[in-house]
Amino acid sequence: MPHEPGAHPHTHAHVRVDGRVRAVLTAVLAPALAATLLGAWLLWPDAESPSLTTLAPGSSYGRVEVLAVDLDAAAEDQVEARTAEGETTHVLVPPEHLPEVEPGDQLVVMRLPGATADGIPATTHVFVDFVRGPPMALLAAVFAVLVVAVARWRGVAALAGLGISLAGIGVFMLPALLQGRPAVPVALVTATGLMFVLLYLAHGFSARTSTALVGTLGGLVATSALAAWATGAAQLTGIVGQDALDLQHYAPLVTLRDVLLCGIVLAGLGVLNDVTITQASAVWELHAGAPAMSRVELFRRGMRIGRDHIASTVYTVAFAYLGASLPLILLVSMSDRPLLASLTSGEIAEEVVRTLVGSIGLVLAIPLTTAVAALVVSARRSVPESAVPVPMSAVDVPVAVPAGPATEPAPGVLRDVDG
Repeated sequence: MPHEPGAHPHTHAHVRVDGRVRAVLTAVLAPALAATLLGAWLLWPDAESPSLTTLAPGSSYGRVEVLAVDLDAAAEDQVEARTAEGETTHVLVPPEHLPEVEPGDQLVVMRLPGATADGIPATTHVFVDFVRGPPMALLAAVFAVLVVAVARWRGVAALAGLGISLAGIGVFMLPALLQGRPAVPVALVTATGLMFVLLYLAHGFSARTSTALVGTLGGLVATSALAAWATGAAQLTGIVGQDALDLQHYAPLVTLRDVLLCGIVLAGLGVLNDVTITQASAVWELHAGAPAMSRVELFRRGMRIGRDHIASTVYTVAFAYLGASLPLILLVSMSDRPLLASLTSGEIAEEVVRTLVGSIGLVLAIPLTTAVAALVVSARRSVPESAVPVPMSAVDVPVAVPAGPATEPAPGVLRDVDG
């Protein structure tokens, strides 16, 4: 039908996922969700977790502000401070922390019961740590504001998901490990449950998100299986450092190897989420630009993007672990032991295995996600709306015309309404 002068047709097409595709995604994800809920019910901690008391009888924590530091004075008189009540006191600070203490610093101290030694009042305040709350709260606030400002509602959803994830770890995973629940099921139930919440909350309920979730679950299963095999085959005990020994002492039901295994799975979780969402989005955009592209071509082009992602993410993971273990790396660099012997010993071996297992999981997740995305997005169907001429004027007012025969929309006007 001819259009009015000065008007041009606008054609819109809603792209919906075929019902069969939704059924297949549901058939994959629904059992996974059911298994996760069942696992959480079976593994749920049903007893009181062990607790660690850090205060001596009659003592308490407090804060003080450093007034002066005198390195030449006796150990108990080197740091003079003012309490919250305005009283002046001295704080006993260990030698390793003393060089970092300066006037004006805020310290967390332990107040000991008033005792005397030979008639002279003993030191009643002992250094515990620096007060770090205000700068950390400022960083968290800046982070939250920037996330919301840039990502808007998705940023709000992501922050909410992060809070829910931390709560889930604190309510389920940590108590379950402390009560001796098996590591692999605990790790899988925790990670799978978090991914269902995080992905759908941050990215919405859509076929694209479901596709990313399928790839993430595949990567999680691979990561968990590899972590279980590697910790046993490499005889990684988890007994590295004083913290591990303290944990074993205060929580005898905990198996340190299980703690290490769960840590490996959790460490790979964020990276898996990143790569699967990116790959699904890449395939969706490729399809939007060329809807006639075949599944094979979609997969091939998606994997070109995926290979770049693999290359960058692998060394990103490695550098993250190197940065977290830098003091240990420095000690190894000073050692007179052969490099291979250093890399296969203790804490270094744990970090190497953690990096390799996490990297293998994400490498496997990328082709899986790309393949699923190519299958899903190529099974989509377009439902075109009637062409509507729009006057080319200062005020864009649509002019209603009778609907004509449905025609195939131009590729450039396809819109993804579910993803």
